[in-house]
Parts: sequence; C-alpha cells; structure tokens
Amino acid sequence: MENETKNKKSVVVVKDLNVIYNKGKSNEVRSLEEIDLEIFPQEYVIIFGPSGCGKSTLLYSISGLQRPTSGMVMVDGEDISTYKKKKSAWFHRHKIGMIFQSFHLIGSLNILDNVCLPKTFDGGEVEDRRAKALELLGRFTIANQADKFPMELSGGQQQRVSIARSLINDPDIILADEPVGNLDSKSSHTVMEILKELNEIDKKTIILVTHDPSHLRYGDKIVHMVDGKIVKIEQKQKANTSVESYVMKDGKVREDLVKGEYIPLDLRHLMRSFSGLTANQISNLLVPFKAQQLFSHLFFSMTNDQIEKAIKKVEDFLYTRINFEDFFEGLDADIEKGGAGWDRRVAESFSTQVKQLVERASEISFAEKEKTARSLAEYFKSKWNLDLDEKRVSELAGIVLDRLENRIGRDEFQDLINFSKEKNGMSFNKRTAIKISRELELLLLLRYSG
Repeated sequence: MENETKNKKSVVVVKDLNVIYNKGKSNEVRSLEEIDLEIFPQEYVIIFGPSGCGKSTLLYSISGLQRPTSGMVMVDGEDISTYKKKKSAWFHRHKIGMIFQSFHLIGSLNILDNVCLPKTFDGGEVEDRRAKALELLGRFTIANQADKFPMELSGGQQQRVSIARSLINDPDIILADEPVGNLDSKSSHTVMEILKELNEIDKKTIILVTHDPSHLRYGDKIVHMVDGKIVKIEQKQKANTSVESYVMKDGKVREDLVKGEYIPLDLRHLMRSFSGLTANQISNLLVPFKAQQLFSHLFFSMTNDQIEKAIKKVEDFLYTRINFEDFFEGLDADIEKGGAGWDRRVAESFSTQVKQLVERASEISFAEKEKTARSLAEYFKSKWNLDLDEKRVSELAGIVLDRLENRIGRDEFQDLINFSKEKNGMSFNKRTAIKISRELELLLLLRYSG
C-alpha cells in the first residue's frame, strides 16, 4: 500500500492543526496539538485511541464541522476553512459522507426520505433521487423498510440507513465516527463489512474513528492518538485471513442457520447484576465458577471431601495465589496435611490438564479473532486426531470465529459441526461435537477477565 500511495496525490492534508477550546481562559482545553496527517485516495484510515484523546475532534476538523484554532485542513488541495456558507454546504453534500454513532436520522421523515435528504437541496427529479435511494436501501437489504420511520427500525437497520444516506451523492470520502458504538455484535459486524466493501469494491476513502482494537484489522493506515496528539502512524497491509465466517453471507447472518443473536438468559442476569462492578471484581467473582467447570470438564470419581479440597486448590491456582508446583503438591498431599489426598498419578494428570487449559485459554485474543479461530481449529484437530483437510479446518475455524463473535451460541456451534452436509453441517459424530463444544466453552470461560 505504501508504494501505491507514493504515486498518488493526497486527498486530505492536515498541517500544524490545533484546536483549543476557551483559549486564554482558566478552563482552556487543548483538544488537538500540532497535528500533521496525510491521507491518500482509497486508503482505509483508522484514527485510534482512548476516549477523550481528540480523535473525533480530528475527524470533525477534516469534515469541516470543527474550525481549527490554527493550522489548516486541505481537501483536494483546498483549505476548507476558507469556504463560504454555500461552498461549505456543497462540500458536505457532495465531497464527504458522514456516519455517526447516533445515526442522526430525522424522526418525522420516513426511511426513504431520510436517505434522499442530502440530494433534496440539489433539485432534480424527485423520482430519480427516490430511485437512487431505493437502490442503496436494496444494496443494504432494507428496501422493505423504506416506508417506515426510524423508531420502527433496529439500531443496526438505522445505521445502514445512515450509510445509505451518506452515499446518496456518491462522495469520494466517507467519515465514520464510532459507527458501531451503539450496536450489538452481529449488527456491528455487518456495518464493518459494509465499510470494508465500500473501500475495496467502491474505492471510497474511509476515515474511521474507533477505540476498539478489533477494528484495526480493517485499516491500512492506523493513526494512534493520545492526549490530543498523534503518537504513531502505522502503515500496514490489511489482514488477509483465510478464516471466514461460516454463518455470514452477503453482509448478513444466514437465517437458515441462526435464528437470532445468542445472548443467554443467565448472562443477561449476570450483566445486570455486575453493572456496578469493575472488570477485576467481575473476574474474581467468576473464579469459583471457573474452578467448578474445570472439575465438570475433567471429572473422575472420588470422595466429596477430596473434590471440595481440590476445588479450593484450583481456585487458588486461578487466583494465582499458588504456582503450578504448589497446586500439584496440594492435590497430592494428605488431607490431614491440608492437601486433597489424591493419588499422585491422578494429581499429576489433572494438574497438567488444568495448566494446559489455562495456558490455551490465555492465548485467545479477542483483538485477533480470526487468528485465534484458526489456532483453536488446529488445536481441536490435533487433540482429537480429526481427519480434516485444509478446507475442513478452515470451515471449522469459521464456525469457531462465529462463536467468538457471538453470532451463534454453544448449542448452535455444536449443531453446526454435528449436522450432516445436507443440513449445512460438518458431519462430526455427536460425541466429538459435544467434546469440542464443551472444551471451547470452557476455554472462553477461562479466558474471560471481565
């Protein structure tokens, strides 16, 4: 990508940009300081950083919605801060398309009129712009919602309407400010895939603001921001993973495989109960449950006293109060000496399996889900000596990816690898499907850290 951009003229140039609020007053805030940035046509630029670092202010400066205190923003060689009102309106309607986290649809207008709105001020035939709007709505599979009003649509549908509206005048640059911040995981994936398609197929320049590291794989230029400053600009190749979703097709979940997003009732209760706790507090509260699940997964016959004392040892190991050697010795030691009183060979086998599971869980990265899905598929293949060729490993990785993305639940995951090919499954025998499903759920539980 870097070699390609050397032969192109910059579409956006930000030079010595400063944005200061309440300048000269006691409550002065420096939102942006000495920002320099160059963006080329058809790049996918991600402005990344924590909340309050100035990334949205930079995006709004590029859009012309935020005037600089000093410095300049050039778009196609023109300083947009010099635009008069009429030229500025033309710029916002034709040169850029804006996608916001909160959609900003007009509640009193139906969906079709919302999409047509940027084109309304240009004159032209009403039927022409309505036809164009319907074409965009059809592209994003919501043409059947054209006569409804925004409040009648889900968040994901409203954001697709917002994207259609941003494209009605066919702008070269799409600016997206945390576009999936208010969406569930399934809708978020759909929107991110639409932006990817607009960049790769429609050749749009995409400038995306996000604080989510899992989005970085979409970009080829990552602008890292901290405290109003650019601290690093990372030029990279877009991720070209061989792992693709098993249940996604044409930007949406296949309804013949998945009936709805998997959010278990007990998890919803858990989220409500833990709403006031920190991530570390939640993680600590889950440790006893994790220990019990490890025993359920690796269970064998012994007395209740031996099991209860061993569970306590597992908890201590998960809390990192004891190291692996102390964990093993604690299982092996006599009950009278504070141990679990296990046979040494059983203690060694069990403690080793626990250690391996914990280590395997620690390798799960939710920022690199495709890589994790591939690794887990290879792990399952090796552990149970599965006779899988490369294509089948990729299919298994795709289903694992769908579980990591929470598009499917445990039961759906198990069904997809158990069902026959005729039922869109992988034809694993039921016993193997159950073992893989149980192990994946345990690994996800162990990896959970709030």
